[in-house]
Amino acid sequence: MSADNDIDKQLCLAVKQAVAEAAPLRLRGADTKAFYGRTSEGQSLDLRGHSGVVSYEPSELVITARAGTPLADLESALAAEGQMLGFEPPHFGEGATLGGAIACGFSGPRRPYAGSVRDFVLGARIINGRGELLQFGGQVMKNVAGYDVSRLSVGAMGTLGVITEVSMKVLPIPAREATVRFSMSASQAIQRMNQWAGQPLPTSATCYHDGALHVRVSGSAKGVDAAIVTLEGELTDDGATFWHSVKEHHHVFFTDDRSLWRISVPQATPPLPIDGEWLIEWGGGQRWLKTDAPSDVLRKQVESVGGHATLFRGGDRSGEVFHPLPPRLFSLHRNLKNAFDPQRLFNPGRLYRDL
Repeated sequence: MSADNDIDKQLCLAVKQAVAEAAPLRLRGADTKAFYGRTSEGQSLDLRGHSGVVSYEPSELVITARAGTPLADLESALAAEGQMLGFEPPHFGEGATLGGAIACGFSGPRRPYAGSVRDFVLGARIINGRGELLQFGGQVMKNVAGYDVSRLSVGAMGTLGVITEVSMKVLPIPAREATVRFSMSASQAIQRMNQWAGQPLPTSATCYHDGALHVRVSGSAKGVDAAIVTLEGELTDDGATFWHSVKEHHHVFFTDDRSLWRISVPQATPPLPIDGEWLIEWGGGQRWLKTDAPSDVLRKQVESVGGHATLFRGGDRSGEVFHPLPPRLFSLHRNLKNAFDPQRLFNPGRLYRDL
């Protein structure tokens, strides 16, 4: 990777021109996540040319890279130093970029045990809706104070500004990982996952589908060996392949064309009485559902247990694909949009119809 591909000035000029022409912009990298969110119109602003690692201090567990940097390149650079992105981001296609991972806020199987994307972001450079290049946060946690805009941008779908650079903390690659498998019902799996959560086990991923619960443990060789004995499951020899298939949605569950919902609920919530096919991750907290149930009925049932539902893939993308916000929270989102992008140039309507 080269650290010479700094096109901040060009991007600022492109945004200022869009301001002058009142022309909306569709921010894009490799478009591996173009399926996500609502449909959005605008002139394409391609960020792939803005790439490269700006700085990397393995001893400090911190890396700074530009938004167009391919995730594969970033992960290779970290792996060479025995380190990794702790939030285990899915790529969902060749050429996936760091900026796309941050803007969508996607985390992989390790998320409930290591932290979310937002937990790892230390700082960011962002171009606002006036074409101004702003910097927030820093490269150490103590620099984060006040309104943490760098973390507000995580999952904002590019609606607050053009992310040009991100500083993140990284983690050492575990000395050993192992996956154990159990045969049980969904109710039993949810109960067991929550029981294990209260024990000092080095759990790093869980997934239940079609009568089988997979649990990954990560850490020192001694700690992983002890966890395998405690769990008393069937040790598998294809763990890495299995977790990659879940992370990248290559698992058989994800390979048909039915509408796919991502449902977030409290981890101990029993199986929901919604017809369809389920896959359960994150200790019970993230549940994928393929169903033809009407969105209003589905969301009402999810709300009744304190959760929310997102139409992740497929279905009608012109409607609200993210769970509707309460009026006060939507007002806060609107005020942030007005502050950072007053002309509503960036990905208009991609997150919510009126943002």
